[in-house]
Amino acid sequence: MSVEIIPLSPSIGAEIRGVDLSKPISSNVQQELLKAWHDNVLILFRNQSLSDKELLSSSDWIGPLGARSRPADRRQEPDPYIMLVSNIRKDGKPIGSLPDGEMWFHHDMAFVDVPHKATFLYSVEVPKTGGNTKFANMYAAYDLLPDRLKKVLEGKRVMQIFDYKETSQPDLSELENVKHAWHPAIVQHPETGRKALYVNRLMSATFEDLPHDEAKVLIAEIIPYAEDPSIIYEHIWQPGDFLVWDNRCSTHARTDFPETERRLLKRGMIEGAPLIAA
Repeated sequence: MSVEIIPLSPSIGAEIRGVDLSKPISSNVQQELLKAWHDNVLILFRNQSLSDKELLSSSDWIGPLGARSRPADRRQEPDPYIMLVSNIRKDGKPIGSLPDGEMWFHHDMAFVDVPHKATFLYSVEVPKTGGNTKFANMYAAYDLLPDRLKKVLEGKRVMQIFDYKETSQPDLSELENVKHAWHPAIVQHPETGRKALYVNRLMSATFEDLPHDEAKVLIAEIIPYAEDPSIIYEHIWQPGDFLVWDNRCSTHARTDFPETERRLLKRGMIEGAPLIAA
């Protein structure tokens, strides 16, 4: 099997050609894929045709699937590992778990103590326009930070919070009702050793040992570096696309799309480990 690696943008992402994820992957190719993933943070496989069973093993070369954190009574899908990301409704009820429309930049699962290290999305139906996914390289975001902000963030922990019912950030007064966790603001990747920013618009709420008003000002100062256009790749979906990204060193966001058009992607996650402070 010959693997071809084609960059998707100057900052993040590569397309992999020559791999069929529905078939067993040799150990040599697995090592090639892992290296490409670590080098590029995000990798894309186009024209995949995966059954639900094949989807469960599609990312075995990264690690075992991670179970979903959303309570069973607050999700529509019976599978504990695969989520439907969709605006499709049946009998007036959503078939999936994630809301419609735009979603701000975020790290997946940052609001739990041990976040999953990777996420994959497999596209089944996509709208003619919109519903794109933007990815930002958090290694590059850290590099963009001025030395003053790097020093301010060194050793600091940031609270990440998320409410399943919202696509914006909950108020800190609601902490007892929503999931939240403290993590390093700057993390060190366990495989590459590189430093990455772990602050995002959707979930990063405040900093430890800092008055909340000051923390909000600091977050607002950081976000432009985390969302600098030079570090972002915007993916326009095609049916059969399989994307997998590293949650420890990237964020992603969704653009809006017409509610009259159908969108269906299947999402799974890979077990992680406690984040390492840089």
